[in-house]
Amino acid sequence: MEIRAAEVGDLDSAMAFHDALVPYLVVTRTNLTARLTAPPQPGQATFAAVDGDVVVGWGTTALTSGSDPLAGELRVTVRPDVRGRGLGTALLNAAHDELRKAGATSVRVFAEPSSAVWAARWGYAQTRQVHYAGIDPRKAPDLPGPPTGIELVALNQVDPRKLHAANEVAQRTKPGDAKIASQPYEEWEQEVWTSPAVMLDLSVAAVLDDEIIGFTLGIGDRTKIWSKMTATMPEYRGRGLAKLVKAAALQRAAAAGVQNCYTANYDGNAPMLAVNEWLGYYRVATHSVLVCPL
Repeated sequence: MEIRAAEVGDLDSAMAFHDALVPYLVVTRTNLTARLTAPPQPGQATFAAVDGDVVVGWGTTALTSGSDPLAGELRVTVRPDVRGRGLGTALLNAAHDELRKAGATSVRVFAEPSSAVWAARWGYAQTRQVHYAGIDPRKAPDLPGPPTGIELVALNQVDPRKLHAANEVAQRTKPGDAKIASQPYEEWEQEVWTSPAVMLDLSVAAVLDDEIIGFTLGIGDRTKIWSKMTATMPEYRGRGLAKLVKAAALQRAAAAGVQNCYTANYDGNAPMLAVNEWLGYYRVATHSVLVCPL
């Protein structure tokens, strides 16, 4: 077995690996192809542990967009039957090296609770838990009626600069471990607006007087979608807008033939956990959120 940079030739084996071990993370062929063929970017790397031509371990890194001080995030997954042979250690060390070179001062990982003791060797400490949940969008409840004056619009129909502005507010006010300052529009445009992984037509904004007051953003494909971000502008919270945009997005997903939608929330995010419970999401996994200085 060897550890190396992941290649396009690993695509089929990597897809089978993720679908078998962590289907709720929504690793799609479109997204993974884009990642493996993208020009090199600081802090973004993908590593494969392979046994011949079979992927048995996978590691990814990224910088946390808009973070100040600069933070990184990573994920390491190893097939259970080959654990204990140093593959996880090698993938984690490679990920740390990549993030340090990019200037990250800390790194966050979502990991199985059983991995927390192992990760503590590198200085990881748990800050909270994150709960993963899934739903067949065809089983979601009927769409609630929007309040007077509020229009529900697919994200591909909104002004991208207004969506970026709303996302700036959302990122600064969301629960989390990284301190989010600001992400330049051009960087956000490449990461979100023009990304082939983002399903703008199946994502929804609540618009009032031509301003975005809430939105939900999904990534994935026509088979499964990951709800990456749902937010309501602070002055409009408590009016059921998160429930409204998420229900509308699930309705759009069902109409498009999507059969599986997934999301995740921190254990302290009671309002969004309640929204997802109302929508009919069922819990599929709980991970520990671990943070480590670099």
